[in-house]
Parts: sequence; structure tokens; C-alpha cells
Amino acid sequence: MGTHLVFADATDSDARAVLADALEQLGFGAENGTWRNAYLAGATELRSGTFGTPTTATAPDMLTAMTVEQVLDGVGIRIDGPRAWDERIQLAFVITDEGRTHLAELRNGALHHRVVERVPAGTTTVRLTRLVLIDAVAGTLDIAAAAKDGTIGVQGDPGALARLVELLAPVDPDFAIVTP
Repeated sequence: MGTHLVFADATDSDARAVLADALEQLGFGAENGTWRNAYLAGATELRSGTFGTPTTATAPDMLTAMTVEQVLDGVGIRIDGPRAWDERIQLAFVITDEGRTHLAELRNGALHHRVVERVPAGTTTVRLTRLVLIDAVAGTLDIAAAAKDGTIGVQGDPGALARLVELLAPVDPDFAIVTP
């Protein structure tokens, strides 16, 4: 009920206070840490406004700890589906410091990936380290310059990786959890 009131009028301080109290009580009673944090974060947002999340600028250690699978999952989440709907991109990422190849396929606005033994014919192959992949996805690496200086090796369509990165939606570190 409180959620409906807050969504009907986000400026209603009484509705916000009632919902914050309810979320706080749910948080205090939650045994699972994930649910506890979600409830208490919602209560904090209602009382104090959005408080942001770590991003590449504030949490570089978090990014460098990610596996290739996690990085590609993050890319898949950030794909702007409507803009990417008509795109068909197939990239093989040969992660040189891990000795593994990940095949990423974008079609119908969704990105899927898996580890493969062999790269299918006609696939653009990108050779790079895990950290270079993270920098490319985070937007802190000039892909064209990295391809020229050999940091990234590309066989096939040299613009495929750049097109994929262009289809990523921007990160909003201040997204609302419980308010419209």
C-alpha cells in the first residue's frame, strides 16, 4: 500500500515515512543479507534521497576483480536493446592471459556469451588481456588506438568491438531503488 502511495505522489512525505518505516522493519527482520541491504537501502532512499553506487571512477578495484564472464554479463545487461535490435555482431574474445576464448553474439537486442574451443568461421576475433577488456568496456580505453599499438589484436571486422561498445547504455550510479 505504501508503495502505491509513493508512486502516486512521490512528494507525499507522510507516505514516504510510512513506507520507510515498513522497509526498515523488514530489513531488521531479514535473515538474508541481500534482502536486508535492499530493504534498508530503500528506507534510506525514502528518507534522504538516492545515494549512488560505485562506478568505474570510484571503484576500480571492484572492476579489476571481475572475471571475463562477469564482464560480459555486465555488457549484456547494459545493451540498449531497442537500439541494438537490428545489429548482428559476433565476437570471439581470446583472453591471452587466461588462455580461454569467449564467444559473444549480439542479435535481437540481446547479448549471449559462452566459452568455446573453436571460433566459428566469419567471426571477428579480438585478442586481449582480461584487464584490457575491462578498460574497453568501461570506456577508459581508446579501442582504435589500442588496435594500432597492438594492445588489442583484431582479425575480421575492426569496427565490431567499437560498435558493441557504442550500443551500451550509460551507467546511472544514482538510480532510484524504491521511488519513481
